[in-house]
Amino acid sequence: MREAALLAVAVLAFVGSAFVPGGAFDAATHSADPEPADKTGTGNFAREQPKPETLDYASWVAGTTELARAGDGHFYADAMVNNSRIHFLIDTGASVVALTGADARAAGLHWSAADIRPIARGASGPVFGVALTLDHISLNGHEANNVSAIIVPEGLDTSLLGQSYLSTIQPVRIEDDKMVLGE
Repeated sequence: MREAALLAVAVLAFVGSAFVPGGAFDAATHSADPEPADKTGTGNFAREQPKPETLDYASWVAGTTELARAGDGHFYADAMVNNSRIHFLIDTGASVVALTGADARAAGLHWSAADIRPIARGASGPVFGVALTLDHISLNGHEANNVSAIIVPEGLDTSLLGQSYLSTIQPVRIEDDKMVLGE
Protein backbone atom coordinates (compact mmCIF):
# COMPACT_ATOMS: atom_id res chain seq x y z
CA MET A 1 0.00 0.00 0.00
CA ARG A 2 2.88 2.39 0.82
CA GLU A 3 4.38 1.72 -2.60
CA ALA A 4 1.05 2.57 -4.23
CA ALA A 5 0.82 5.83 -2.33
CA LEU A 6 4.43 6.73 -3.19
CA LEU A 7 3.80 5.89 -6.83
CA ALA A 8 0.67 8.02 -6.83
CA VAL A 9 2.55 10.98 -5.43
CA ALA A 10 5.26 10.45 -8.04
CA VAL A 11 2.57 10.50 -10.73
CA LEU A 12 1.62 13.93 -9.45
CA ALA A 13 5.13 15.05 -10.43
CA PHE A 14 3.99 15.21 -14.03
CA VAL A 15 1.25 17.64 -13.04
CA GLY A 16 3.63 19.67 -10.90
CA SER A 17 5.34 21.65 -13.66
CA ALA A 18 2.79 24.42 -13.14
CA PHE A 19 4.04 24.81 -9.58
CA VAL A 20 7.78 24.76 -10.26
CA PRO A 21 9.57 28.04 -10.92
CA GLY A 22 10.32 28.15 -14.62
CA GLY A 23 7.40 25.78 -15.31
CA ALA A 24 4.09 26.86 -16.78
CA PHE A 25 3.84 29.60 -14.13
CA ASP A 26 6.82 31.25 -12.45
CA ALA A 27 5.53 31.76 -8.93
CA ALA A 28 8.20 34.35 -8.12
CA THR A 29 6.50 36.83 -10.46
CA HIS A 30 2.95 36.47 -9.14
CA SER A 31 1.20 37.94 -6.11
CA ALA A 32 -0.09 35.97 -3.14
CA ASP A 33 -3.71 35.43 -2.21
CA PRO A 34 -3.86 37.62 0.93
CA GLU A 35 -6.81 36.03 2.71
CA PRO A 36 -6.97 32.30 3.50
CA ALA A 37 -10.31 30.61 3.01
CA ASP A 38 -11.61 28.79 6.07
CA LYS A 39 -14.50 26.77 4.67
CA THR A 40 -14.76 24.65 7.80
CA GLY A 41 -14.93 27.51 10.30
CA THR A 42 -12.41 25.66 12.47
CA GLY A 43 -9.59 28.17 12.19
CA ASN A 44 -7.32 25.70 10.42
CA PHE A 45 -4.38 26.84 8.33
CA ALA A 46 -5.37 25.10 5.12
CA ARG A 47 -6.78 26.89 2.14
CA GLU A 48 -8.65 25.89 -0.92
CA GLN A 49 -6.24 25.02 -3.69
CA PRO A 50 -5.47 28.38 -5.39
CA LYS A 51 -4.83 28.87 -9.05
CA PRO A 52 -1.09 28.61 -9.80
CA GLU A 53 -0.82 32.32 -10.56
CA THR A 54 -1.76 33.16 -6.94
CA LEU A 55 1.04 31.17 -5.32
CA ASP A 56 3.59 33.04 -3.23
CA TYR A 57 6.78 31.06 -2.80
CA ALA A 58 9.77 31.10 -0.57
CA SER A 59 12.01 33.35 1.26
CA TRP A 60 14.79 32.03 3.47
CA VAL A 61 17.83 33.11 5.36
CA ALA A 62 21.17 32.58 3.67
CA GLY A 63 22.86 29.29 4.32
CA THR A 64 22.67 25.62 3.64
CA THR A 65 20.98 22.68 5.24
CA GLU A 66 22.75 19.33 5.00
CA LEU A 67 20.83 16.10 5.48
CA ALA A 68 22.65 12.80 6.00
CA ARG A 69 21.48 9.75 4.04
CA ALA A 70 19.64 7.36 6.36
CA GLY A 71 20.39 3.65 6.54
CA ASP A 72 17.49 2.91 4.18
CA GLY A 73 19.08 5.14 1.50
CA HIS A 74 16.57 7.99 1.85
CA PHE A 75 16.89 11.50 3.25
CA TYR A 76 14.67 12.66 6.11
CA ALA A 77 14.10 15.99 7.82
CA ASP A 78 11.85 17.52 10.43
CA ALA A 79 10.09 20.66 9.21
CA MET A 80 7.55 22.96 10.77
CA VAL A 81 4.12 22.97 9.13
CA ASN A 82 1.79 25.57 10.61
CA ASN A 83 3.88 25.57 13.82
CA SER A 84 3.82 21.76 14.18
CA ARG A 85 6.96 19.64 13.76
CA ILE A 86 6.45 17.01 11.04
CA HIS A 87 8.92 14.24 10.10
CA PHE A 88 9.33 14.07 6.30
CA LEU A 89 10.92 11.80 3.76
CA ILE A 90 12.52 14.13 1.18
CA ASP A 91 11.01 13.07 -2.16
CA THR A 92 12.41 15.00 -5.11
CA GLY A 93 10.13 12.99 -7.42
CA ALA A 94 6.91 14.08 -5.72
CA SER A 95 5.34 17.19 -7.21
CA VAL A 96 3.71 18.32 -3.98
CA VAL A 97 4.06 17.96 -0.24
CA ALA A 98 2.03 14.94 0.92
CA LEU A 99 0.94 14.69 4.55
CA THR A 100 -0.25 11.57 6.31
CA GLY A 101 -3.62 11.91 7.98
CA ALA A 102 -1.99 11.88 11.43
CA ASP A 103 0.54 14.57 10.49
CA ALA A 104 -2.18 16.73 8.92
CA ARG A 105 -4.23 16.53 12.12
CA ALA A 106 -1.11 17.37 14.17
CA ALA A 107 -0.69 20.50 12.01
CA GLY A 108 -4.27 21.53 12.79
CA LEU A 109 -5.70 20.64 9.39
CA HIS A 110 -9.25 19.34 9.20
CA TRP A 111 -11.21 17.63 6.47
CA SER A 112 -14.34 15.57 6.15
CA ALA A 113 -15.06 12.42 4.21
CA ALA A 114 -16.82 14.60 1.63
CA ASP A 115 -13.51 16.41 0.94
CA ILE A 116 -11.68 13.21 -0.06
CA ARG A 117 -11.33 12.72 -3.80
CA PRO A 118 -9.22 10.59 -6.13
CA ILE A 119 -5.96 12.54 -6.48
CA ALA A 120 -3.79 10.05 -8.37
CA ARG A 121 -3.62 6.52 -9.66
CA GLY A 122 -1.22 4.02 -8.12
CA ALA A 123 -0.29 0.47 -9.02
CA SER A 124 -3.19 -0.87 -6.95
CA GLY A 125 -5.75 1.68 -8.12
CA PRO A 126 -6.82 5.21 -7.24
CA VAL A 127 -5.25 7.08 -4.35
CA PHE A 128 -7.64 9.24 -2.37
CA GLY A 129 -6.85 12.46 -0.59
CA VAL A 130 -7.51 16.15 -0.12
CA ALA A 131 -5.74 18.87 -2.12
CA LEU A 132 -5.01 22.08 -0.23
CA THR A 133 -2.50 24.87 0.28
CA LEU A 134 -0.39 25.06 3.42
CA ASP A 135 0.15 28.55 4.76
CA HIS A 136 3.73 27.94 5.87
CA ILE A 137 6.56 25.38 5.90
CA SER A 138 9.94 26.01 7.51
CA LEU A 139 13.05 23.83 7.47
CA ASN A 140 16.17 25.27 9.17
CA GLY A 141 15.41 28.81 8.06
CA HIS A 142 14.20 27.86 4.57
CA GLU A 143 10.73 29.40 4.65
CA ALA A 144 7.92 28.92 2.14
CA ASN A 145 4.37 30.26 2.11
CA ASN A 146 1.29 29.06 0.23
CA VAL A 147 2.68 25.60 -0.50
CA SER A 148 0.60 23.17 -2.58
CA ALA A 149 -0.03 19.95 -0.69
CA ILE A 150 -2.22 16.91 -0.37
CA ILE A 151 -3.44 14.99 2.63
CA VAL A 152 -3.45 11.22 2.17
CA PRO A 153 -5.62 10.08 5.11
CA GLU A 154 -4.81 6.38 4.66
CA GLY A 155 -2.00 4.37 3.09
CA LEU A 156 0.93 6.78 3.45
CA ASP A 157 3.34 5.85 6.26
CA THR A 158 5.56 8.95 6.19
CA SER A 159 4.81 12.47 5.01
CA LEU A 160 6.68 13.48 1.83
CA LEU A 161 8.45 16.79 1.27
CA GLY A 162 7.94 17.25 -2.47
CA GLN A 163 8.71 19.81 -5.15
CA SER A 164 6.03 22.31 -4.14
CA TYR A 165 8.38 23.07 -1.25
CA LEU A 166 11.78 21.88 -2.54
CA SER A 167 11.55 24.00 -5.70
CA THR A 168 11.61 27.10 -3.51
CA ILE A 169 15.15 26.25 -2.38
CA GLN A 170 17.98 26.66 -4.85
CA PRO A 171 19.94 24.55 -5.31
CA VAL A 172 18.97 21.11 -4.05
CA ARG A 173 21.75 18.62 -4.70
CA ILE A 174 23.07 15.27 -3.53
CA GLU A 175 26.77 14.97 -2.76
CA ASP A 176 27.93 11.51 -1.74
CA ASP A 177 25.77 10.56 1.26
CA LYS A 178 24.27 13.97 1.97
CA MET A 179 21.58 16.17 0.48
CA VAL A 180 22.40 19.87 0.44
CA LEU A 181 19.56 22.40 0.41
CA GLY A 182 20.42 26.00 -0.48
CA GLU A 183 23.71 27.82 -0.87
